[in-house]
Amino acid sequence: MRVYLPATTSTLRALLESGEVGPAPLTAFTVTPGLREWYVDDDLEALEYAAMVEAARGSLRLIDADDTAARRRVVIAVDAPDSAIDVRDDLDRGVVQVGEPVRLGAVASVHVDDADAQDTVAAAADAIIAADLGDPESQERVDDAEGYELSWYASQEIAAVLEQL
Repeated sequence: MRVYLPATTSTLRALLESGEVGPAPLTAFTVTPGLREWYVDDDLEALEYAAMVEAARGSLRLIDADDTAARRRVVIAVDAPDSAIDVRDDLDRGVVQVGEPVRLGAVASVHVDDADAQDTVAAAADAIIAADLGDPESQERVDDAEGYELSWYASQEIAAVLEQL
């Protein structure tokens, strides 16, 4: 099952150093019944994009908590075994728990903000908690960050991506 794991540049560095992201359980996003109901679309590509957007928002929360991470959203697309996935739509739409560490070999791709998004992402990361609590001005900053598309990279390009930061 393809899942989208919110991450940071620190997470990517750890993935390269140890060969995995963990420990489990890891919170990720995918096409779940709750996401399908919320999004009201049968187009699987659109639903997967919606799950990735939710993971990118999760990345903002991780950036806010990690002073060492670059101010760029990171999402890791992972092909996880169905047996390792626990759907948690009770937490939020599209949420799943991955019950095992994510190994580098399971990474299908990584998605990272370009340099031009950095200032906007920094402001959004600073505002994400207030946005989650309903502050409209903070939500606008988060929405501004969501206006930037994440660039796609193959798993073999992670080191090169990190060198550019």
